Amino acid sequence: MLDIKLIRDTPDVVRADLEKRKDKEKLEYVNKILDLDKKQLELKQKVEKLRCRRNEISREIGQKKKACKDASELLNEAAKIPMQIETIEADQKHVQNEIKHYLMRLPNILHEDVPVGDDESGNKVIGEFGKKPSYVFEPKSHIDILEEYDWVDLKRAAKIAGARQYFLKGDLVLLDLALQRYAMDFMHEKGFKLMYPPFMMHRDVYEGVTDLKDFEEVMYKIQGEELYLIATSEHPMTAMYHDEILEHDEMPIKLCGLSTCFRKEAGAHGKDQKGIFRVHQFNKVEQVIICDPKKSWEFHEELLNNAKEFFESLGFHFRIVNICTGDIGTVAAKKYDIEVWYPVQNAYREVVSCSNCTDYQARRLKIRIRGKEGNYQPHTLNATCVATSRAIVAILENFQQKDGSIKIPDVLVPYMNGKRFLKP
Repeated sequence: MLDIKLIRDTPDVVRADLEKRKDKEKLEYVNKILDLDKKQLELKQKVEKLRCRRNEISREIGQKKKACKDASELLNEAAKIPMQIETIEADQKHVQNEIKHYLMRLPNILHEDVPVGDDESGNKVIGEFGKKPSYVFEPKSHIDILEEYDWVDLKRAAKIAGARQYFLKGDLVLLDLALQRYAMDFMHEKGFKLMYPPFMMHRDVYEGVTDLKDFEEVMYKIQGEELYLIATSEHPMTAMYHDEILEHDEMPIKLCGLSTCFRKEAGAHGKDQKGIFRVHQFNKVEQVIICDPKKSWEFHEELLNNAKEFFESLGFHFRIVNICTGDIGTVAAKKYDIEVWYPVQNAYREVVSCSNCTDYQARRLKIRIRGKEGNYQPHTLNATCVATSRAIVAILENFQQKDGSIKIPDVLVPYMNGKRFLKP
């Protein structure tokens, strides 16, 4: 959420940012907030005048009584003031709620380095790493490998749970666990505290980390409860500090969360994203940092470098892209994606999202740092370490061998009981 002082003092800054996003609807929100803020100030002044008048009347009544004069008119006026104040304060509350409604739906202010673009085609590639695989045979898609080697059961999963569900089987269960354990060890060595968060959150807290109006379409709600299954462990790990004042010497807070994630993944996707690439339920290891605002851009690069180092260690070819205005979403001020090369799909696919949310989430969640000159909002950042299902697809497509086996990345071998190849 943006600071209303920013809108009040520099509305043109907010408008210019929304114009970069080409968000005409939200431009109107700025005008509504300014009008409501003016109305709120007028109501506040009315209340203050009534309270001043009440104090004046009290003094005048005292003077009249001392002089043995009739004070009935003043007493009648004084009796009406509490109801007048109550009515105006009710109006104030209504206006404040309206202001909050629009503030909660304005997107974050973008960093100046965010490229301008209408959609993902406007994202800017800032680096490529590793080598693309080459084959002396016709490589198979991960869907064909999964079905042929009996490593997944999509039909029976669909029968009992619907599309985009799956039973992972045999060695791929071990591979999923190996990726999780390696990622947790990797992040622990980087100084991150390991976390296993709750898999559901209350609605009011969830609105602190994202705009549910936009995000609700991809989330699962618990029937009869104001609870939602988490879409990523970033959300509960950030929200755990809801309505708290943190000490400056606690900064930075570095967390690494392991969780199952639940997403509706609504919409049509191509055949190359069937199988287990885009599913309703998957495991993910996530990085989160809460820090002093002065250091957040330094930590943004640190999170990206952690993810880059992780995928380099697995041996993939990938690229890093700076996400443009039309693709960045509401919460992040700047976002990088890491996109791994999927040779059979002949395409790069996103495996990591790395965002600096500045003080946007902290303000919504009422998280503050205690300061000598007053409390202030920290910055919150997040980045994927690994979403295991997408990494598994990348391993199957990139590291398949001529004899049909799949080479296990060397760093995962100790977590696979020494197994170096997956064989049908």
